[in-house]
Amino acid sequence: MAEYFKDRYDAGQRLAKKLAERMGDIANPKDAIVLALPRGGVPVAFEVARTLNLPMDVFLVRKLGVPGQEELAMGAIASGGVVVLNQDVVNYLGISREIIDFVAERERKELQRRDRLYRGLKPAPNIAGHTVVLVDDGLATGSTMRAAVSAVRQQGPSRIVIAVPVAPPSTVMELRTDVDDVVCVLQPEPFEGVGRWYEDFSQTSDDEVRCLLGLSNHNESGCRQAIA
Repeated sequence: MAEYFKDRYDAGQRLAKKLAERMGDIANPKDAIVLALPRGGVPVAFEVARTLNLPMDVFLVRKLGVPGQEELAMGAIASGGVVVLNQDVVNYLGISREIIDFVAERERKELQRRDRLYRGLKPAPNIAGHTVVLVDDGLATGSTMRAAVSAVRQQGPSRIVIAVPVAPPSTVMELRTDVDDVVCVLQPEPFEGVGRWYEDFSQTSDDEVRCLLGLSNHNESGCRQAIA
């Protein structure tokens, strides 16, 4: 099997196979729900949910970029307003509380916009007492996923499982201490970034996210995205 993924759908199919092997050890599949981190995690999660016959929804998380160095994450914010900071970055750069609050408020507004865009009037799923499978298209430092885990935990799930196609071994090891299990298809070393392990890593659009959510809820109205 090739040591890369054709695209996010291929990644999702391969991740689903690995999850299927582990689900008996993780939880009763009947009580599980798949939550995708938009946007790139949605095609991956769609294949996971379809293969395992599980419900799927989105869980919104936004990186908090350092002003002027937006690619450098000083933390992340998730649905419910939970903020997780990369304290090492904050301390090293001497980032003030005012700057953190300013960036967090900006990203909070974007979270609200995306929630309306993706979900409309549909309420967020009740995950209390359920196994939550958090899915993204890959992890680098894991800061965004940590924010998602912190926010999900506040809602009282029975178990939290992280499922991703690719991540560096060090990140997988660190996250194992935060959740009940981490399922990862590839753990390459050196890592070189998530996109390195995809033949097609083109950006997932908002329309594709809405389409896949519609398909997962058996509502194909207005969906033109062809799913193989």
